[in-house]
Amino acid sequence: MAGPEVWRWLESHRRLMPAVLLFGAGMVDFLTPPTVSAAAFYAAAILMAAPLLSLRGTILTGVCAFLLDLTSFVHFGYHRRGPELSELAMVATVTVIAVFLNRLLHHLQTQLRSARDIAAAVQCAVLPDPPKASGPLRFAARYEAAQTDAQIGGDLYAVLDTPFGVRCVIGDVRGKGMDAVRAVAASIVTFREAALYEPSLTGVVERLERTAVLETQQSGSATELEGFITGVVAEFPRHERAVRLVNRGHPAPVLLLPDDVRYVEPSRPAVPLGMAALADDPAPVDLVDFPEGATLLLYTDGLTEARDEKGVFYDPVGGAAICPDARPDALLDALLADVHQHTGGARTDDMALLAIACVPDTRTGTVESGSNSVRGQGS
Repeated sequence: MAGPEVWRWLESHRRLMPAVLLFGAGMVDFLTPPTVSAAAFYAAAILMAAPLLSLRGTILTGVCAFLLDLTSFVHFGYHRRGPELSELAMVATVTVIAVFLNRLLHHLQTQLRSARDIAAAVQCAVLPDPPKASGPLRFAARYEAAQTDAQIGGDLYAVLDTPFGVRCVIGDVRGKGMDAVRAVAASIVTFREAALYEPSLTGVVERLERTAVLETQQSGSATELEGFITGVVAEFPRHERAVRLVNRGHPAPVLLLPDDVRYVEPSRPAVPLGMAALADDPAPVDLVDFPEGATLLLYTDGLTEARDEKGVFYDPVGGAAICPDARPDALLDALLADVHQHTGGARTDDMALLAIACVPDTRTGTVESGSNSVRGQGS
C-alpha cells in the first residue's frame, strides 16, 4: 500500500485508533512482566478519544482503560501499593482531562460550523452561481480559496444577461483579508450595474476602474497604485458567434475549439484596474470568433501559479486539452482534478474558474461558425 493510500486508510478508520491503543495496552500489561507498565498506552488511548469520539465514547474509553489497568493489577496480585494507586489515579485524571477537551473541541467545532455557514451565505450573496444557460451559451463556475476553511477570498467572477448580450467578468484583487473581500464585493456590485446600463464594454471597464481606485483610497494604502485588480471582461453579443474581450493585466483566457486549444492574448497589453493613470490609451476591445462547439475558459492566477513538487507551474492549455468533455461543468471538474493531481492537493492562492460554452441553439438547430481569428475592435 502506497504512502497516500495508507494515510487515506488511516483517515477513514481514525475512530478505531482509541480501541486499537487500548487493545495494545492490554497486550502489554498481560503479556509482559509485572514491572512493565502500559500506562502511556492507556493515556494515549484516552486523549486520542477526545477529538475523535463523542462524549460518551470518550468516557467509555476512559472507563475501559481504568478497568483494564485494574484487572492487570489484580491478575498479578493487587496490593494497593503506591505505584499501583498512582497509576490508576493517573488514568482517572487523564479521563477527566479528556472529557474537558472533548467538550472544548465540541464547542469550537460548533463555532467553526457557524462561521462556515456565515461564510457560505456571504459567498452566495457576493459570488452566486452563474445561470446554467442563456440562448446557445452554457456556463459553469468554480471557486477554491487558498485557506482550507475559507469560503471566499480575493478572486471574483460574475455572469449577467443584459440588453447588450451576456456579459462576464473574472478578476483577482491584489492583497488578502477583509480589504480584498470588500474590494470583491464592490467590484461585483459595480459590474452588475454597469453591465446593465453601459452600452459599450469600454464603459463597463471604466466604471470598474473608478471603483478600484476608490477602494484603494478607502483602504488607507500609502499610494493609490498599491491597490489594483487584474481582470477580464467579456461580452457575448446577441445573434453573433463572437465574444468581445477586454483584458486588464490578467492571465489570457483559453479558447477550446473542436480541433484546437489556445490562449487568447490581448492585441495590446493593458495595465490592471486601478492603475489607468499609468496608461496613455484605454485597453483595446478584442473581437474573437466563438463558433458552435467552442468553450472559453476564464481563470485567475491561482491556476497558472499552481506548482508541483518540482516547482513546475500548471499549464491551463495542456490541462484543458486532456479534457474530452467540453461541457462547462465537466470541463471544470476535470480541470480541478488535474490541478490537484499536479500540486498534490496543496494550494497557495485563491482560484476561480469560469467556463462558457457555445452549443447549437435549440430554436434553430444550428449556429453560425467563425474563422477562429482575433481582431482588434473599437469600443
